[in-house]
Amino acid sequence: MAHVRASAIIVLIAACIVGCSPSKPHYPPTEKKPTSEKFFDTTIADDYRWLEDLSDPAVRSWVASQNAFSRPILDGTQDRAKIAARLKELYGGSSVTYRAEYFRKKLFVTKLQPPREQPVLITFDLPTDLSTEHTVLDPNAIDTTGGTTMDFFVPSPDGRLVAVSLSTRGSENGSAAVFETATGRRLPDDVPRVNFATASGSIAWNAGANGFYYTRYPQGSERPREDSAFYQQIYFHKLGTPASNDRYVAGKDFPRIAEISLTASDDGRFLLARVANGDGGEFAIYLMGPGERWRKIAGFDDGVKRAVFGRDGNIYLLSTKGAPSGQVLSLPLAKPDLAAARTIVPGANAAIESILVTGDRLYTLDAVGGPSQVRIFDLNGLFRGMLPTAPRPAITALIPMDGGHVLYGAETYTEDISYFLYDPKTNGAARTRLVNRPVADFGDCEVLREYAVAKDGAKIPLNIICRKGMEKNGRHPLLLTGYGGFDATEAPRFSPRNRLWVEQGGIFVDANLRGGGEFGEEWHSAGKLTRKQNVFDDFIACAEYLVGQKYTSTDLLAIEGWSNGGLLMGAALTQRPDLFRAVVSHVGIYDMLHIEHFPNGQFNVTEFGSLRNPIQFRATLAYSPYHHVTDGVKYPAVLMMTGDNDGRVDPANSRKMCARLQDATSSSRPILLRTSAASGHGFGSPLDERVAEDVDVFSFLFDQLGIHYTEGNHETAARTGDRHHGAGIARSDDGNGAGTAGAGADRAALHARRHAPGDAHS
Repeated sequence: MAHVRASAIIVLIAACIVGCSPSKPHYPPTEKKPTSEKFFDTTIADDYRWLEDLSDPAVRSWVASQNAFSRPILDGTQDRAKIAARLKELYGGSSVTYRAEYFRKKLFVTKLQPPREQPVLITFDLPTDLSTEHTVLDPNAIDTTGGTTMDFFVPSPDGRLVAVSLSTRGSENGSAAVFETATGRRLPDDVPRVNFATASGSIAWNAGANGFYYTRYPQGSERPREDSAFYQQIYFHKLGTPASNDRYVAGKDFPRIAEISLTASDDGRFLLARVANGDGGEFAIYLMGPGERWRKIAGFDDGVKRAVFGRDGNIYLLSTKGAPSGQVLSLPLAKPDLAAARTIVPGANAAIESILVTGDRLYTLDAVGGPSQVRIFDLNGLFRGMLPTAPRPAITALIPMDGGHVLYGAETYTEDISYFLYDPKTNGAARTRLVNRPVADFGDCEVLREYAVAKDGAKIPLNIICRKGMEKNGRHPLLLTGYGGFDATEAPRFSPRNRLWVEQGGIFVDANLRGGGEFGEEWHSAGKLTRKQNVFDDFIACAEYLVGQKYTSTDLLAIEGWSNGGLLMGAALTQRPDLFRAVVSHVGIYDMLHIEHFPNGQFNVTEFGSLRNPIQFRATLAYSPYHHVTDGVKYPAVLMMTGDNDGRVDPANSRKMCARLQDATSSSRPILLRTSAASGHGFGSPLDERVAEDVDVFSFLFDQLGIHYTEGNHETAARTGDRHHGAGIARSDDGNGAGTAGAGADRAALHARRHAPGDAHS
């Protein structure tokens, strides 16, 4: 399948012109400015520390030179125009993507419909009647460039108003605005610094909907500039008053790396604050009662991960204390003493990720190795059955509706989200009209579930998406991805981009690595802190399994990851450069010994470890990708993607790693850096920017793996598949839905720092 690539010819000619060895591209020059840093008894040298400062004109010039070098290579690939046309079709056309979020008298939904660049906030009276669609907010009307994003939104309890965090250019630096639901009119309220990339943001309305509690970052000269992305606290904003008059409520005693999530009771009289100690999975729970009296319910060592209000005067807690897969506890709201908590749902094989409590039912959203299931209990913990689903889905939401009904979304690797309405009286679920209708159709594909065996004997699940009847002959291009961190479940998710890959003969594989939440806290802990190397071992074992089983060969094996998954890419290519033909790494972390110098890296300490701890330092040094690039090694082709406005992973990681790889490699395979000025970590990127990124990714992969784009391959699905064949859910009297488990998220969630599903809306 290999072919002579135009880009390779260009690089070789350029190399010969300048008199360099034809075995290596002539990369833009990068000056070495040696520095060193001592950690305990170890001194670490760094030639590229100077690339960290993007305000330096020399750094900006270097970034421009890298983009200028990468562009003709990416643009000159043989099938780029065909790839671009197909991706635009898959992302656009007649496709509509819905995401249901809240029910507050009306159903609040985001809707993305090309050619709009950003999702629109709309309402429906009911998910069964789409004729009632009403637009509340269209960010595309606010900013015709598509650069303004809704970070999150929260309707008031009566549904009359909605507070929205708005940010620009993928920065996640959001200010809260307030809109009338019925008219779309924007109120004069403007509350700055509610959301940022380091700790995100949260809002909860009060009882009368005349104000809201919110997370607030330091403003003005309140703290030194280096602390501006830390010390999140809780404030209260009264509608119609300037934000400068907002009142401090709580948080002065919270950690510097606190991440706060707020939930109000239905009557607005009580407020729960979940305070994360950075990103490592430690949480404290606080309760505010009438008169803004605060009480600490659980500390960081108590194992309580989530808390929700019941409608029966109780608080329900998700705890992993003594139950690594999670258990549900109950506390009376009037006397919330954790020591007296009653176990409602004991630990089981399923890993509970979130809970929903309605009037007389308790729902647990569970991960079972990646896919999802939802168990149903009464409020005394008596098992009442399962939510009906198709096999191996991801459940994307649990939204309480009137009459005890529950709206939920379900998707798989081959079917986009459809929303179903569950009736507890009949124990059945009916498909609503709220159905995503993508252009991509996977009717000719199947999903295989297999297991690789890691170095220490752990069984690592693999989800293999391929054409039906595919022959295992080692001749298929294969794209392997994974994440493995932050207790984030790598769940089945529908992705139009995968259609391009499989219809051109490729195989897509998603690995459920340790470090994630697929099997509970023990699975997470096995891939964090000093055990992070397990994640990389798992991934390498998956790659070796796929080659050994003749799904592919090393010459046709590509890998791709985002954020923490970018760290995975860096570790994989430095530890096993012989195993992969091409690597695509988005917004990755590579310099693990300097991560604590970056603002968001300090939030990661509880997951990755601190360099101030000698044991954790040695474990980190043993795998830090930047420090394991070796001179003279033939590295695979690498495409690094980053954005100037990334507040979650500093783009300096990509700059430094690219410079080091370009200097070290002895291979003719290109090391490319693509830096976008219009994006950040991926959240809020305009549709056109997302398409442009994927055009570059697949042009690079097709070129490096020798894939020739064949016209007409995408028509096969329409001929052989059953378009919108759906989840196949029928009314079920016994409540036993098919399925193994998972927790849903869209593609952006793959590279989010906090992937784990939030508490179901109560």
